[in-house]
Amino acid sequence: MHTPKGVLDFWLHTVGEAGWYKQDASVDADIRKRYLNLWQRAAGGALTDWCVTPRGTLAYLILTDQFPRNMFREDGRAFATDGIAVHAAKKAVERGWDLRVAEPERQFFYLPMMHAESLPDQERCVRLIAERMPETGASNLLHARAHRRVIRQFGRFPHRNTALGRDTTPKEARFLDGGGYGAVVRAIEAEDASLRA
Repeated sequence: MHTPKGVLDFWLHTVGEAGWYKQDASVDADIRKRYLNLWQRAAGGALTDWCVTPRGTLAYLILTDQFPRNMFREDGRAFATDGIAVHAAKKAVERGWDLRVAEPERQFFYLPMMHAESLPDQERCVRLIAERMPETGASNLLHARAHRRVIRQFGRFPHRNTALGRDTTPKEARFLDGGGYGAVVRAIEAEDASLRA
């Protein structure tokens, strides 16, 4: 369980694609039970030896970027290992390791950049998904563009403010009251539909 293979078997097969983005308290609790201690080790700087192969890096990225979002919903710890995940993801992409992993799990090399409060990382994420996920990337690309739009507008994700103890600006409050991220996704979908019409 506490090996790259164990992480991948659990996330890719036990949880599976249908459960990756579903809010499910029982899945969140299962991840905490199985992987909290392992995540804490990674947060402390351990497990970088996983990042010597494509699939080892994939497991490391799932552990440091995906699992905390399940384990710590509405809690600042959800974002605590984002920095190390972005670093590992960039190194893997530079080595072409993302292309050695099939879609749709390839997306987990790009999601750390989608989660980054950095416009250059957002731009890179959009480009990578557009170029390197031709078969299954349509939904990922929509969300990458939405994340990028929020960062272009605010320089950060306003919905994280409470969890991170940040003050919300009046502009951010209007954004959140107006539907926040979901409204951005719907706006992009409407724009795309208009272009196709």
